[in-house]
Amino acid sequence: MSIRVMLPAAFARHTAGTKQVQSEAANLPALVEDLGTKFPELGTHMKDADGTLRKFINVYVNDEDIRFLGGDGYEFQDKDEVMLIPSIAGGCRS
Repeated sequence: MSIRVMLPAAFARHTAGTKQVQSEAANLPALVEDLGTKFPELGTHMKDADGTLRKFINVYVNDEDIRFLGGDGYEFQDKDEVMLIPSIAGGCRS
C-alpha cells in the first residue's frame, strides 16, 4: 500500500525542495512519524512536544478533510492523496 503526500511550499523548504513523497503509513500518526523520519527538520515544525501533529496543520485525503473521515483513526487506502496544509493567520489592524 502506498499513499502520495503533497507538501506545500511552506514545508518544502524543510525537505530540500521535495513537494511530493510516497509513504506506506497506515494512518495519520504513522504518517507524521514517517515524515519526521524522512525529513527531521520538517518533523520539528509539524509535531508538538508529544509527537502529535500540530493543531494548525490541516490534513486532506482525496480533497476531504480528514476530520470528517475519522481523524487519527482513518486508515489510508492504497493510492490516497494526502495534502498537508498549514493554516494561515495573522495580519494587521487598520
